[in-house]
Amino acid sequence: MTRKVTTTTTAEQRREQAAALQASIAEKVDTLRDTDQWRAFLDLTRGFHRYSLNNLILIWSQYPAATRVAGFRQWQARGRQVRKGEKAIRIFGYATKKITDDTDAPEDLTEADETGQRRRVYFPILSVFDIAQTDPVDPDAADGAALTQTLTGADDLGVFAAVSDYLTADGWTVEHETLPTGLRGYTHYESRRVVIAADLEPAQAAKTALHEAAHALLHGDLEPGEYQQHRGTYETEAESVAYVVAGLLGLDTGAYTIGYVAGWADADTDLIRSTAANVLRAAHTIADAITTGPVDVDAAA
Repeated sequence: MTRKVTTTTTAEQRREQAAALQASIAEKVDTLRDTDQWRAFLDLTRGFHRYSLNNLILIWSQYPAATRVAGFRQWQARGRQVRKGEKAIRIFGYATKKITDDTDAPEDLTEADETGQRRRVYFPILSVFDIAQTDPVDPDAADGAALTQTLTGADDLGVFAAVSDYLTADGWTVEHETLPTGLRGYTHYESRRVVIAADLEPAQAAKTALHEAAHALLHGDLEPGEYQQHRGTYETEAESVAYVVAGLLGLDTGAYTIGYVAGWADADTDLIRSTAANVLRAAHTIADAITTGPVDVDAAA
């Protein structure tokens, strides 16, 4: 039998509540921008390199939870130290060398600098690490990485079970696995698998399941590379859906969601508001599927 969350609200009442919850995300992110925590986050992220699409795909394929990556020395310069034993993420760099003999390099691997000098182009393999693989050198200093607080406590309503049954009925497999540091879950679209980290507390696992269900519903038909190019928008959508549905069920995920959305959306409240239609559509679909409760009078007539 499919497990569901019992509620005392009708679908129409949930729609009104959902609209208010979605609108509150932008308001709370706007408030976050005035805090020391956000200023520390900006200090940390200022100057991060923008990677090519190919490198974004490489980063994501090796470390799906990656949010901000830099080299070993770059992290030290930012006051963080890569933990011993962490596995590097391999990407392609870019370098050039002056050509003294035109036969040294194929034409498609050369370029001219501002003086017209031909240069050989190289793409050396570089090692980078995600912020989740590092720790602050000074634990007492303001840490912009700590925008989110992992949820603790029970899942008394059975949200995780209800979401799992909803996904399973739609042809997805839901599994628990030991995942890399910082990765709480992921959705693999080709194999239709949703994976949740095995070490999460029940409340966080429930929230993460809602997040991944939103990805499955909203982003399952993306073209290759599209997710990496627009990841900020898609992560904002998925986490907003989780926040709205959890809120409808009485689970407040704000301690985690607001910082998460702020980080992925760069605290752009216009972007957050622009996702409202997708967020509410997915939130209503998931909430209606995983809950059971009173029937709307008009709908029953």
